[in-house]
Amino acid sequence: MDILDVIKSRRNIKKFKSDAVQLDLIYSWLEAAKMAPNHRMTEPWEVYFVGPDTRAKLNHKTNFGNAPVLIAVLSKHGATAIEKEENAMATACFIQNFNLAAWAEGVGTFWSSIGITAKNREILGVPSNYDLIGVLGIGYPEIIPDPKPRTSIMNKIKNLP
Repeated sequence: MDILDVIKSRRNIKKFKSDAVQLDLIYSWLEAAKMAPNHRMTEPWEVYFVGPDTRAKLNHKTNFGNAPVLIAVLSKHGATAIEKEENAMATACFIQNFNLAAWAEGVGTFWSSIGITAKNREILGVPSNYDLIGVLGIGYPEIIPDPKPRTSIMNKIKNLP
């Protein structure tokens, strides 16, 4: 698939097969993800692989679609409020790169913001100087949903003088 096909066909997967995903594949997607733009090369992201005991404590209503792998992606705070925000945006780009790299190889992801609550931050052991940008379920899709309608980009463009 070329990159435009990958971008246009990627979906948030809500139900996964039980088939294992090779760790070396996940590591290769994480290596690709680190090429995300980040301000002043802060590389603010940290990745936690979530084991079964921790996952059970999260008590997610769908258990992340039964994805066989779960990771939490954190963003380190910066020295200033602006750097903290820049780092969070860079980490979101890191996640998107990861999602696209996985999708290009037939593996789906479920990006959840479940980790933003104080309880889930504690369960995941998120340090106070980090934001939790997402918890990702990773696996082979059992169901690939149809695309949802999107607003034409032409309705979102403004031309400034």
